[in-house]
Amino acid sequence: MSSGPDFHDRVVLVTGVGRAGQIGDAVALTFGRAGAKLVVADLNAVGVVARAREFAAAGIEVRPCAGDLTLPDVASLAVETAVRHYGRLDAVINLAGGLTTYGPIDGTSVRDFDREIAINLKTTFVVSQAAIEALTASRGAIVNVASIAVLEPQAPMAVYVAAKAAVAGFTRSLGLELRERGVRVNAVAPGMVRTSDNVAAAGSSASYVELDDIAAGIVRLADPVNRETGTILPITPRQA
Repeated sequence: MSSGPDFHDRVVLVTGVGRAGQIGDAVALTFGRAGAKLVVADLNAVGVVARAREFAAAGIEVRPCAGDLTLPDVASLAVETAVRHYGRLDAVINLAGGLTTYGPIDGTSVRDFDREIAINLKTTFVVSQAAIEALTASRGAIVNVASIAVLEPQAPMAVYVAAKAAVAGFTRSLGLELRERGVRVNAVAPGMVRTSDNVAAAGSSASYVELDDIAAGIVRLADPVNRETGTILPITPRQA
């Protein structure tokens, strides 16, 4: 009897897998342990190759792809890597992004705004668009990352919240658009995640979402037995 989702013979592209101990690293490892063949992508070429080597050493079949995922050619290369090496693509997990603009709006530049939109929304759009044909063939899934701050707005982080709200809206609309093609589109909306960076910034006593819980939520949404689409799944800290 299976103890969880089974991704054997399925191929998963995970973006944002450039640093150890971050969301992308944890999510890719979870899919790999569930039997998936992986393509991992990130702007950080050294980091994504290092992650791929670690996964391979753990017995996971994996291919790295490095480049700027705001560029359609790079997104297409990641998708082509999956199809060329494995013959298919079953799920795209859009984890590239993050919080880079924190502070009052009157101290936020247009350059800050453009960067936040690019790394969170544009990467999600570009990678999803590149993968639609392959996912239609497999009747696969896209899982994006919004934020609990979209559902429970926080300050001073209006630009980040705007970017993640756009990701949530994109997810809901694209889920409707692709439903007849058999492609499901959902998103997780986590709170502050327990990573070394966040603990250093906010302290160990803050309320954190665990990496394992985010990974479990994403795997659940990508699981082919789950037919929901357009869902924004909150991921909140565990209750004491």
